[in-house]
Amino acid sequence: MTDVQQSRIAAGAMTADTAFRVRMRRLFGVLQGMASNPATVIGLVIIALMLVMAIFAPWLLEPNSPDPYQMPRDWGAVRKPPGTPGHPLGTTNEGGDVLYGVIWGSRTSLQLSLMVVGSTMIVGTIVGSIAGLVGGWVDEVLMRLVDVFLSIPELIFALAIAAVLGPSFGNIILALAVVLWVKYARIMRAQVLQIKQHDFVDAARVIGDSKLNIYLRDILPNAVTPVTVQATLDMGNVVLIGATLSFIGLSEAGIAEWGVLVSEGQAGIASGRWWASTFPGLMIFLWALAFNLVGDGLRDALDPRTEGR
Repeated sequence: MTDVQQSRIAAGAMTADTAFRVRMRRLFGVLQGMASNPATVIGLVIIALMLVMAIFAPWLLEPNSPDPYQMPRDWGAVRKPPGTPGHPLGTTNEGGDVLYGVIWGSRTSLQLSLMVVGSTMIVGTIVGSIAGLVGGWVDEVLMRLVDVFLSIPELIFALAIAAVLGPSFGNIILALAVVLWVKYARIMRAQVLQIKQHDFVDAARVIGDSKLNIYLRDILPNAVTPVTVQATLDMGNVVLIGATLSFIGLSEAGIAEWGVLVSEGQAGIASGRWWASTFPGLMIFLWALAFNLVGDGLRDALDPRTEGR
């Protein structure tokens, strides 16, 4: 065995022994960095309040129909302003309770974000990892497919898919999942190509680790950082795009969803009935703002160039 091989084996053993401590120290450093950023803390507080509202929606406002996501209609209280008894935030042009739509809309938005971001992150990570690890014609084919998807604006692409599938909240989720996975594939491929050239990966190969173990233990944990940051940002962006599609009528009518509420209330803005669109619009803004603040803070905390600041 050559001196180079012996040094690589020693480096690999040292990495294995200290990996857990290094990662824990890194985690505490990231948490400390995020906690020291006021904007990130504000974002985390907003997200926490939104999650509490989404989780406890059945207890905050008990549904009075078999489908809790259908907004209750009070045809005797149409276009009522905020402060109306039984309707603290007023009603829409069709008698829908705005408070019910705001609270249950948080649960709808959470489901949309988790399902779309979770599925796109998994698919994009798998595709990008395969392209980066295998290389050759497989990499070429997969990346040309990614380029085709990226050449079409996200909103227009999602709009076309949702329009073909028909008005449905589930179809909006499917359309966004089809559109958004490509950015994760490109990010993951770049990370894999960079990390697999490092000495600790060479050392793992020398000591006889299988390709699967090298990927799962050495490459994947070091490659997920930018993917995680992108996922955090997309948690807010997905709700913005989903609300846009709902606003133009690509979701079920009457569903407790912020975009649908804004759509129902926009006809009354010119007549001074601002509340039906303003409150759900404010929730969309806060949701997107909070995840963007957290995403920016997470990116700064994970950036080695800003660790010591």
